[in-house]
Amino acid sequence: MSANDGMNYAPKGKINRVVEPGEFVVGVTALDHGHINGMSNGLLEAGATIKYVYDADPEKVKNYLESFPEVQAAESLEQILEDPEIKLVAAAAVPNLRSELGNRVMRAGKDYFTDKTGFTTTAQLEETKRVAAETGRKYWVYFSERLHVEGAVLAGQLIKEGKIGRVLQVTGFGPHRLDKEKRPEWFFKKEQYGGILADIGSHQIEQFLYFTGNEDAKVIHSKVANYNNPETPELEDYGDATLVGENGATFFFKVDWFTPDGLGTWGDGRTFITGTEGTIEIRKYINVATEETGDHVFLVTKDSEEHHSVTGKVGFPFFGEMILDIINGTEHAMTQEHIFKAQELCLLAQEQAMRITD
Repeated sequence: MSANDGMNYAPKGKINRVVEPGEFVVGVTALDHGHINGMSNGLLEAGATIKYVYDADPEKVKNYLESFPEVQAAESLEQILEDPEIKLVAAAAVPNLRSELGNRVMRAGKDYFTDKTGFTTTAQLEETKRVAAETGRKYWVYFSERLHVEGAVLAGQLIKEGKIGRVLQVTGFGPHRLDKEKRPEWFFKKEQYGGILADIGSHQIEQFLYFTGNEDAKVIHSKVANYNNPETPELEDYGDATLVGENGATFFFKVDWFTPDGLGTWGDGRTFITGTEGTIEIRKYINVATEETGDHVFLVTKDSEEHHSVTGKVGFPFFGEMILDIINGTEHAMTQEHIFKAQELCLLAQEQAMRITD
């Protein structure tokens, strides 16, 4: 895994098994985005057994099996859906197909774990809400920029410990490297990828709700643009938005496809959190011109200023918590309401966005 390749970014963390081998069985399908490898890593490290993988493209299956040789290639999606051992289906389909696939999985009696964004339209979201309610199954979304970043995990722990008091404001920066020549055709078609705020903006809004403890928020303003890619007019290479949570906490974020080639990773993702008693900055993937490692957390309180470098030290508890939630019918990892609200807000930000034109 190259640090420069965001599409195939697949973190590996500490082994923290919450189940015995064979106790929690997973199927994998729809290998359209490289994030499926990170999703698989997280599940395996938490003790899951990935039994089958299926994709209509045998080349994608071949590439997946090179990373996960213990997995069997299924002959069809039905083989996965009809297997009573399988409790969860993980997938990274083309974004506008994720909801439909998830509905099918839940109707087959299994939970569904999709790459973000889980939806490209509000109509999809409303239909999936109905299916989740009818089936009693859960629609999980891989918000990797919080769930699979140890610096973000530590920041959440510090906030829960009260280190910075009540969180008042969050600012998020989510730049990405475009790597245009490596992207599939669907990446440039807005109907398929959903728009920049619905896509990579979903990471940002989920973090805001989580770090501020909000269950709801309002989109105050949003905008999108295609500044530098006229040959792919449906691509939005820039977006930003402002939100206010129901508890009064505010949020501004920007996302873009302008990571310079000179940066040593695919994006200098950062989050700034202001509380009544302190501040936190997360430098997720690099400490520019200082250290090539990521997961740097800077904490300032009334007592001290601290720099925590936490790669390999905190781990990724979400995956084990998700597995135990599915087994026990609990909601410790992430509530369904939280997932749907984060998705609703990013869709609203996308729908309401002012389009900036040259």
